[in-house]
Amino acid sequence: MASIACTPPVPVPGDAAGLRERARGALLGLAVGDALGAPAENLKPSEIRARWGRITGYVAERPCGTDDTEYAIFSGLLLARHGSALTPADVEAAWHEWIADRAEGPFRGAGFSERGTLENLRRGLAAPISAQHRHAWSDGLAMRAAPFGVFAAGRPAEAARLVAIDGSVSHEGEGIYGGQAVAAGVAAAMTGATVPVVIAAALAVVPDDSWTARSLRRAVAVAHRGERAVRSAVVIGGYPWTDLAPEAVALAFGAYAAADGDFREAVLTAVNMGRDADTTAAVAGALSGATQGLAAIPPAWAEAIGPARGRCLPSMAGHHVLEVADLLVDGAPPPRAVLARPTGTAPPALPGPAETPPPPLPQPTEPLPPLPALTQPTEPLPPQPALAQPTEPLPPQPPLPQPADPLPPQPATIQPAEGPGGEGRSPLVGAGNAGQADGEGRP
Repeated sequence: MASIACTPPVPVPGDAAGLRERARGALLGLAVGDALGAPAENLKPSEIRARWGRITGYVAERPCGTDDTEYAIFSGLLLARHGSALTPADVEAAWHEWIADRAEGPFRGAGFSERGTLENLRRGLAAPISAQHRHAWSDGLAMRAAPFGVFAAGRPAEAARLVAIDGSVSHEGEGIYGGQAVAAGVAAAMTGATVPVVIAAALAVVPDDSWTARSLRRAVAVAHRGERAVRSAVVIGGYPWTDLAPEAVALAFGAYAAADGDFREAVLTAVNMGRDADTTAAVAGALSGATQGLAAIPPAWAEAIGPARGRCLPSMAGHHVLEVADLLVDGAPPPRAVLARPTGTAPPALPGPAETPPPPLPQPTEPLPPLPALTQPTEPLPPQPALAQPTEPLPPQPPLPQPADPLPPQPATIQPAEGPGGEGRSPLVGAGNAGQADGEGRP
């Protein structure tokens, strides 16, 4: 099992201006990938081709980010507020203040993992119990993990630690591993590390024998053969949901590796593979945006991304991903032109940390008196009467009837098939067919 202490070294971050450009590239890249991939979400490659041919740009009339972008903004503002001192209690309090205790937008809190988390929080459950729901393995943490890599640039282990704290409210197991891989990868990419070093940093913070690590290794091993090979290597055929963290994260890293870190190619590769396309393209966009910086994002794509509309999280309306990038790097206020909010939308900003620590709790001037000893009864309790015994033994019971013929032998239990490289499949999907035909028909 890998340890975050074994994270491979990455180059030291460069000058502040260069770091800010990579931060902006990472978070704007996330939002661009999200907006590009949203129309292709849950589609097969054949369905994408039938509708648009190969997607090479925005296909929506008004492209915008989805819950992926708004949750990334939420986590980024929370991280800017608390920094490395972030605790599960901080995250839980923010979920209540900015999501659970407010009126929701049309998306009703976003995907399955977010819905399960909100229901648990509203019932009074606290972290980590709030993360115990049916979709704790989803890519909901991976989609909001990039800000942790931006904040902990050059420190993949710290990025993985912080994103696990964020995820403790909403995810468990493979859901946490997916977020850690993305956060660590972005942290390495923020230093200008090469694609192999970024991938190694992601793998170093998750267990070697995890589903996430196995899928990620399979994806990058065949990335040189293109998107079809990447998709076939990791997609879980026959499973009805596309938001599996091990699958989505592996597809994103596979697209990033196939494009050798190039922003445009990485994002379009992720989009045209379908499945949870907004999330896979958002993660690929964050990785490649951090690798190449803001200048690598095509201007037409960048200009289409405005402040969040709050369609999923109304409290995030008006915040821009570039605002978050600047706050995470150095706390500098973003340019006014970037953060111009539509008329009538001026959400309250997340309150910053207190300037002075709270006063210590008052201490007693004298020691507390000792507690009195428990009083003992003056007389022993009277003995209890013995249970009455039956005067006569119970009559013998007749034997159970036996079948006239012996039961036929049962077939042996079917064992899950082995995936590529002799790796077993996740018990979540039983005998799935990872690495084979995806059950959706050949693209």
